[in-house]
Amino acid sequence: QSCQPHLGCYVTKVAPKMPMATTSEKMAGAKQMEQKMSNSPKPYVYVAGPLFDEGERWFIEKIDQLIQDAGFDTFLPHRDNPPKTAENVGEIFLNDKGGIDRCQVVVANLNGIMTDDGTAWEMGYAYAHDKYIIGLFTDWRARFPNGNEVVNLMMQCSINKLVRSLDELDQSLRDWLTTQQK
Repeated sequence: QSCQPHLGCYVTKVAPKMPMATTSEKMAGAKQMEQKMSNSPKPYVYVAGPLFDEGERWFIEKIDQLIQDAGFDTFLPHRDNPPKTAENVGEIFLNDKGGIDRCQVVVANLNGIMTDDGTAWEMGYAYAHDKYIIGLFTDWRARFPNGNEVVNLMMQCSINKLVRSLDELDQSLRDWLTTQQK
């Protein structure tokens, strides 16, 4: 590539294209998900959030346990997928997408300076498919000074409920269950 540095361009290495899921991977992932869901009468929650370090995994697992204790079954991406390799990223993508397709509720951990990009995609996909979305933001610092916009407006306007603590999350889940039983 040629580039003119005075224009602010930089030469970057193009990342290799990720392999797409094969038909057999798609069928295996869908079958695994269907079996998990068909064995339970409980409502299903997709748990979204960053999970790239021990602290993030610990917190998302704590969220997952709270959701299960409130009476739900859950899809937790790092638990319910095989370990990621170059060969199975398509399968993992389809498993995650299938988890959102089959859930009734998405709980999204929005903590951090910016919402994790995978979490943002999961929320957007869930929003486009009319899923009930609960956003969890426990950081006491608002991202924006006016207080009306706690997280990015695209995130905040796509969620049904923004909660600021695990106690509020628990109550919000129980409230949702109550509305579904009426």
